[in-house]
Amino acid sequence: MTVSPFAAHRSLTRRRMLGAALAAGAAVPLTAIASPAWADPGMPAPAPERLTLPLPTGPHPVGTVPLHLVDRSRPDDIAGPGRYRELMATVWYPARDVEHYPVAPWMPARALQAFFDDAGYGALASVAPLTAGHVGAPVLRSGRRLPVVVFSHGAHSHQGDHTIMVQELASRGFAVVTVAHQYDTYTEFPDGKVAVPLRDPKAPTLPGDFAADLRFVLDCVEQLAAGHNPDADRRELPARLLGSLDPRRVGAFGWSKGGTATACAMLADDRIRAGLSLDGPMQMNPPLAGDLDRPFMMMSAEFTRATDPEVAAFWSHLRGWRLDIRARGAAHISYGDNEALFAQVAKRFGWSEQQLQDVIGTLDPGQAVKIQQAYPLAFFDEHLRHRRGHLLDGPSPAFPAVTFLP
Repeated sequence: MTVSPFAAHRSLTRRRMLGAALAAGAAVPLTAIASPAWADPGMPAPAPERLTLPLPTGPHPVGTVPLHLVDRSRPDDIAGPGRYRELMATVWYPARDVEHYPVAPWMPARALQAFFDDAGYGALASVAPLTAGHVGAPVLRSGRRLPVVVFSHGAHSHQGDHTIMVQELASRGFAVVTVAHQYDTYTEFPDGKVAVPLRDPKAPTLPGDFAADLRFVLDCVEQLAAGHNPDADRRELPARLLGSLDPRRVGAFGWSKGGTATACAMLADDRIRAGLSLDGPMQMNPPLAGDLDRPFMMMSAEFTRATDPEVAAFWSHLRGWRLDIRARGAAHISYGDNEALFAQVAKRFGWSEQQLQDVIGTLDPGQAVKIQQAYPLAFFDEHLRHRRGHLLDGPSPAFPAVTFLP
């Protein structure tokens, strides 16, 4: 087995290396997370079958539409004079009459190729998964407006990296807006430009920058709710999307640095009524300041209160409803799409069980997917829709790996 230079460096564990990079707001290459190398020329070529994502379990089909957004309150010095912060976002929502609308790819093709090439996975770009979202399908309207959740990805990642979770929420009646944080992501703009992570100390890639993006996206949610199209190119939106979102019922969640950004955004913006961090290190830049009195939930894996002072400090500033759970055997990537995708890749390349566990931990992938689908839904159901179940009350026999941290 070939290992990446990061994994082979004995003086830094994977978690410590991730923490050091995230503290500085740095991008973390996927090769630092995955120890088996995908690009070994001695490995057999992957089978032609497409990788798959688990289907959402909710009662509604899912629609999706990309948005090109420009924040004219934030000049972009890297892009040049007269340029402003530019983002791609995607809205996911419960849909109807989806049969004649194509399904969306996991990532735009050119951005995906760049992403896979940089990670050493280029041979798999042609079999990347499709989503359950139908591009441009009409929004399902059932009387009340849709609660909204915004999503922030991790360092050096992309806005589709938690599609399992996103499309589950959409199938259950939420509108979810995923954000591509320019200069720390792989994305593609309508003019064909492909953006990749930029190693530039002047690039706005700190958790506070991510949080500013989330707050700007909330401004765009308010525009959509008021019947206005925020797309910079004024592209046509799906039928019934305008006026369908509820800006008074807004939550946020994020993975890794995106989890830290979620906390930063909540501290700065009371429009966010509930926040969820997926193994966020809470190494805030700018530093943590103030208390948070709104509901916040943490799904911990490698960054825990027991091992990380920053996570413990953030927890101590939570004055409202709070919950911290951890799935035994979870790795940093266990609450995202990679949990399902790496399990398939391991079979194609003949990895041993140990090689796979080096990447995704010892948590069973099937159980990990069910955890991803159940716990965020229960949290946002309770705190945005006042639909209180019992899943968040304590350990459940349906999810034996999930522990509730005191």
